[in-house]
Amino acid sequence: MATYVIGDLQGCYDALQRLLQHIGYDQHNDTLWFCGDLVARGPQSLQCLQFVNSLGDKAVTVLGNHDLHLIACYYGISNVKAQDQLQPLLDSPQLDELIHWLCQQPLLYLSPDQRHLMVHAGLAPEWSLAQAIAMTAEVQHQLRTNPQPLLQSMYGNKPERLTDAINPQQRWRFTVNSCTRMRFCRQDGSLELKEKGHPRNQTVLVPWYEFWRNRLQAELFFGHWAALNGYSPIPNIHALDTGCVWGNALTAYCIETQQRYSVAGLARSGYS
Repeated sequence: MATYVIGDLQGCYDALQRLLQHIGYDQHNDTLWFCGDLVARGPQSLQCLQFVNSLGDKAVTVLGNHDLHLIACYYGISNVKAQDQLQPLLDSPQLDELIHWLCQQPLLYLSPDQRHLMVHAGLAPEWSLAQAIAMTAEVQHQLRTNPQPLLQSMYGNKPERLTDAINPQQRWRFTVNSCTRMRFCRQDGSLELKEKGHPRNQTVLVPWYEFWRNRLQAELFFGHWAALNGYSPIPNIHALDTGCVWGNALTAYCIETQQRYSVAGLARSGYS
């Protein structure tokens, strides 16, 4: 019986199946955690959603920016991008069911024993863990009960600080940006949402996780940042996006053994 945390799938179903074979996945006894971005850019988003949905309570997933964008497109609030290769999913008779299932998934997952935490991108420096849990719960409730107001307000880079949010819509946007888009922050802890590169190329911006060094009792798992190639300098904060859809690898981390496993991804290049 094992728990495996898996980085961004982004429509790479074949790579996921190779990874599960590589780790000796036991569908009856093992549990899979997914760090978000199940869909987009790879060719098999439909199969990824169908598979994770089929696992029921043997899977845990958090929402990523691509997952939320798909939901917004479904509701007519944004437009599908051709490069996301989502047409087979949009044409599927299961689309309604799969979107409804996605809308039930959290932005932030804390294990029942409170020892392990998962989020797609990161946690805002301004938050305490209790604030992060409360604010993500607010967004999750909105998405599950009345998604359109949330989806209509979630696009945009401001506010960059929680203290600048003056209404619920701005508070939701700050939460969504922190949990699904953030990589770097400015030195004052405000969000900087445009830079996607590696921290070694930065002299001014600070990786979000540096603000959480020595602040967490739990182990935290995140994806989203392919340029890190799975490396975090903080022992209890684990980066798991190793750029499968961009030609690198798909990675899983076994919580019980603290061992990583990887298989080759698609033959492509670049980061997003």
